[in-house]
Amino acid sequence: MHVVIAGGHGKIGLRLAALLAGRGDTVTGLVRNPDHRADLETAGAGCVVVDLETASVDELAPHLAGADAVVFAAGAGPGSGTARKDTVDRAAAVLLADAAVRAGVARYLLVSSTGVDAEPAPGTDETWAAYLRAKKAAEEAVQASDLAWTILRPGALTDDPGTGKVLLASPPVDRGDITRDDTAAVLAALLDAPGTAGRVLELREGEVDLLEAVVSVTAP
Repeated sequence: MHVVIAGGHGKIGLRLAALLAGRGDTVTGLVRNPDHRADLETAGAGCVVVDLETASVDELAPHLAGADAVVFAAGAGPGSGTARKDTVDRAAAVLLADAAVRAGVARYLLVSSTGVDAEPAPGTDETWAAYLRAKKAAEEAVQASDLAWTILRPGALTDDPGTGKVLLASPPVDRGDITRDDTAAVLAALLDAPGTAGRVLELREGEVDLLEAVVSVTAP
């Protein structure tokens, strides 16, 4: 399988790249900073330097040609303002979807966020509210496409070691934590589960083996 990861140097993207490369898949990470190439290569992945905030569909699509799936694991990151929540967390996700369609790549995994279904409560931090709205808008755009999409909504992400045990279910799900290790492992499992296309899934720490959890949400 050839997988292209937008946000390939992110905390989830780099973990996913290493997992996929380790099992023999071909992985290409899309990054904005050329200094990140070495980390991706160490993880066993190829690297394409492209700025998803400025690239066009015509510029991005050739980098997806021949891929079996794309994963959007990019994000504006801590310290970014409301404008970049829109240009990265929404617009870049939509750009990847449009480029995937152009390149003939059907499978699309979107890393979203829990809490996007409700309008942010009055008094919510402005940047956090913008993030939630951007993620929800990205979800809606991807859902409106002809792609075989799966949307994954992790809970509060931690850098604790993965446990391999999760809760994976359709919303609504109570708030909770999930490790980045387990999030990456679930994404890898979802790539092997085309029957999860068309599903929105919440991910938390849990008691079920993650492979069993993916099977449980896969259409027969």
